[in-house]
Amino acid sequence: MLPTATIPLSARGEPWFDDGNIILLAEEHDTASNDAAAFKVHRGVLARHSEVFQSMFELSTPTLGDVEVADRCPIVYMHDRPTELSALIRALYDGASFEHRGIQDFYHVAGILRLATKYFIAHLRREAIRHLLETWPHTLAGHDRFIERAVKAPLVSDLTYPYVHPLHVLNLARETHVRIIVPSALYFLSLYPLPDILKGDHPKLRVEHPSRPSSELSARDLQDYTLMFQHRIDVILDFIRQSCGARTPTKGCQGQPGLCQKAFVRLGSRLSRSWVVRTGPLHYTVQAIDELADDPNVCVPCRRAFREDVVALRQRIWAELPGIIGLPSWEELEKADLAS
Repeated sequence: MLPTATIPLSARGEPWFDDGNIILLAEEHDTASNDAAAFKVHRGVLARHSEVFQSMFELSTPTLGDVEVADRCPIVYMHDRPTELSALIRALYDGASFEHRGIQDFYHVAGILRLATKYFIAHLRREAIRHLLETWPHTLAGHDRFIERAVKAPLVSDLTYPYVHPLHVLNLARETHVRIIVPSALYFLSLYPLPDILKGDHPKLRVEHPSRPSSELSARDLQDYTLMFQHRIDVILDFIRQSCGARTPTKGCQGQPGLCQKAFVRLGSRLSRSWVVRTGPLHYTVQAIDELADDPNVCVPCRRAFREDVVALRQRIWAELPGIIGLPSWEELEKADLAS
């Protein structure tokens, strides 16, 4: 857009403040449409939240001869998607508002996280990360809530919960350097067969939006996917064979001789026939507890001991997830990504 006396109404984005003192012109050059939108804002408001904005505005003063002016305000060209810059500015003025009603809400938070990272707006970046963690968890309790919602939540636009593909979550995390989301995104991504991921034709990957992350699995993440996939299978098989099939009665067993042990063998046998490549061990172990509870041949002490051991095993599986792909502990990741 060339410098003009007035920005036409058709080019004005939201927000546009009549009393603003600087115009941000966002031009998207990486799409066929070359969309553009202008935002008339207050330099002091944006500079207060970002040193990057402050430095940019200092170079865009009307006293400099080569600065374009429109509506009596200097123009600053922004190499950002107009939809994302609009969302960022509104979040700075009105506060961020994040929802999880469908895939469009993910794209909204993705755009804000992307620009909050680019312009070093720490508080907004943390808010976006915390919102993503409500779905893509860093705790075992969060994982269990995820599974519960996935079972109960209705379809939204013909997409199942959590409405967004874990590959998009993973690529957003990589792009914005948010490591705390990576382990759970890779864990859930490992439930998808690799040929399907490489095809990139899953409905969740094909929803068009300017803020959609890449739908390609990088070479780096292909390695991490393989490590997580193999670890998940190893955990399932070890649980079936050792924690169930080879389990012996507890010291306080009150059942008839051999009865409880035979029940554990039967449980291991049933589990070995029921698991599939897409089985998630963290949920599968809970199902094993429920299945054993329905067996009248297992005494109360053996049932209780099995439950306690499985609970401890699930905690250990979750704690080990970051290390499988070479990341530090959950606690260290939290300090790094959510520190004030």
